[in-house]
Amino acid sequence: METLEYVEGLFKLTVQYGILLMECVGVAILIVTTVKSIWGCLRHDPHVRLNLAKGIALALEFKLGGEVLRTVIVREWSEMAILGAIIVLRGALTFLIHWEIKNEEAHLE
Repeated sequence: METLEYVEGLFKLTVQYGILLMECVGVAILIVTTVKSIWGCLRHDPHVRLNLAKGIALALEFKLGGEVLRTVIVREWSEMAILGAIIVLRGALTFLIHWEIKNEEAHLE
């Protein structure tokens, strides 16, 4: 029984570190994209909106991955409902941003 509890604890710790890593990567991508976009605005780069949208979409994908990974360690239905709502919201945002990217690419051609 002790070995099973150890393995479960190790699994939970691994998942939590995976979630933290994905969240940190998402935040880092968002920060780098923001700085590049500010620089692009100052240089009057016509592709700044497209690059910003692509960076936000990539950051959201990592954040969404972290939320999906979080579902592995959820133990209560109320937590699952909250995570489900967050996943749906982030998925909708990702869909809208990809739609915006497609429209912006068509506009630039």
